[in-house]
Amino acid sequence: MLPLNSHNAADLQTGSLGDVEICLVGDDSVVTAYEMKMKRVTENDIDTSVTKIIRAPNRIHNYLFVTTDAIDPVVAEYAATFYEKTDGTEIAILDCVGFLRHFLHLFHRLRSEYLTAYQTIVLNEPDSAVSQTLKEAFLALRQAAESGE
Repeated sequence: MLPLNSHNAADLQTGSLGDVEICLVGDDSVVTAYEMKMKRVTENDIDTSVTKIIRAPNRIHNYLFVTTDAIDPVVAEYAATFYEKTDGTEIAILDCVGFLRHFLHLFHRLRSEYLTAYQTIVLNEPDSAVSQTLKEAFLALRQAAESGE
């Protein structure tokens, strides 16, 4: 695991597929790429991701956008149309809560440790893209889950 660092270069300039890339243990092939957006995801963003997927040296299984803005249902449907066109690459758009659910699935065996690390990061980011309301909702959900409600 590497720390997440801010960047100011386009993915095409750096040669990366996304802002976060997941590889299988013992393999350097990216299987999932995440593109973080502090804006609404557009059809143009989807088209750019398809170009990266097509140019990738190995098959990408998932290309996921994580947005802090609302998800346009038309754009989400547009993204889903590329599954067959890319030979099975899922392109999807997640909001912050959807992203948390996704990661809980990935790290199901380390769920408690993941939630604690996520909580620390979110709460210690006063000027992050995560609103105070979302922070409070996260804490309420976590408390309910841990109490068995």
